[in-house]
Amino acid sequence: MTQTTFREVFTSWGGTDRRRTSRFPIVQELRYRLLGGRGAPQWGTGKTLDISSNGILFAAETPLPQGRRVELAVSWPAQLNGKCPLKLVARGKVVRCRGNDVAVVIDKYEFRTQGRAGLLPQNGA
Repeated sequence: MTQTTFREVFTSWGGTDRRRTSRFPIVQELRYRLLGGRGAPQWGTGKTLDISSNGILFAAETPLPQGRRVELAVSWPAQLNGKCPLKLVARGKVVRCRGNDVAVVIDKYEFRTQGRAGLLPQNGA
């Protein structure tokens, strides 16, 4: 897969880019969990394509349903005090899915230490 920005993908779909925030071409490993479904949680992995303060575009293993709530854990490229790996944990809603490229609008996020589990959930989070 070639690396394209969210803006390029969005405008290629015929959209007009009205964003107020910049997107950054950060490519990192991520793990996602679909929320609100019945049965066992559905987990998957992927890679971010770009990130802004309001959203994340990532390549998922499989297409995700538009409108579905999702939690993402992204391996963050910076470390706390230059020693401790961090992860960005974000919750939001799938607003677009083209093939396996998924756009999520973020409504809540926080940075956590990765710990030994890496991107796996810690204490059910």
